[in-house]
Amino acid sequence: MGRYLLRRLLQLVPVFIGTTFMIYALVWAVPGDPFAGKCGERRCPDTYIAFMTEKYHLDQSIFVQYAMYMKNLLQGDFGETFSGRSINDIILTAYPNTLKLAVVALTIEAVIGLSAGVLTGLRRNGFLDNLVLVSTLFLIALPVFVVGFVLQWLFGVQWQIVKPTVSSEMPLSELIIPGFVLGSASMAYIARVARTSIAENRRADYVRTAIAKGLPMRRVVGVHLLRNSLIPVVTLLGTDLGALMGGAIVTEGIFQINGIGRQVYRSIVTKESATVVSIVVVLVLVYLLMNLLVDLLYAALDPRIRYE
Repeated sequence: MGRYLLRRLLQLVPVFIGTTFMIYALVWAVPGDPFAGKCGERRCPDTYIAFMTEKYHLDQSIFVQYAMYMKNLLQGDFGETFSGRSINDIILTAYPNTLKLAVVALTIEAVIGLSAGVLTGLRRNGFLDNLVLVSTLFLIALPVFVVGFVLQWLFGVQWQIVKPTVSSEMPLSELIIPGFVLGSASMAYIARVARTSIAENRRADYVRTAIAKGLPMRRVVGVHLLRNSLIPVVTLLGTDLGALMGGAIVTEGIFQINGIGRQVYRSIVTKESATVVSIVVVLVLVYLLMNLLVDLLYAALDPRIRYE
């Protein structure tokens, strides 16, 4: 296991460098004047443009710019915006909010999606099975902003069960509805994947053997059937954390959450390329680490998988 973990960590290095370089090159290759609007409605002075060009190495090749960026990144410095604000402060302020929202969404989709998938996988073609299939198809077909506005109006405005927007303290009670909105589509996919996996593994020989030995059905499902059926679900959940954080722009906008999504949107509008690159680099790290964690969980779930 130790050698496998070391090998996987070494494999992450070229993947991280390749993905971050592509992101850096694509963001800085966007046409337009990066200093447009930075000095109000008038054109920025030539001295200011020359100073900022030298500071951000914009007169150098893309390879030099990326090398300088990575040098600062390895020292824990994500750089500054054109207005002089530290990007570290922006990430430290917004990242915990998005992470909290994403964890709530991940928990909701795991609990509800997995429960629905297990129940329908064990009892296919019944009323509950048809209900779950129709409702999950409905959630997949609806855009996130539609689900968000409908639930915000129902629970926040019409029934007044929760606040229509999330306060700056972000208590858990106010994050349940935004978390459900953010994870609604993924929850539907998890329910369908779990349903299919449970139904297939239920016909396996080891399940029939466990039943023939007289084991309680609860133990057959909880220990034998569910454990092997969780592999595709864990794969979805593991890669979904980064997707939830990166795709929270709409949800954070609807519920007025100051998170990574809103910061990315503002940075794109104001052409703060350095901020966009730094936030996406953090999301890339989340993706890579979650993929590594998923691979390690495979061996814990399936005893046939061993990393020597």
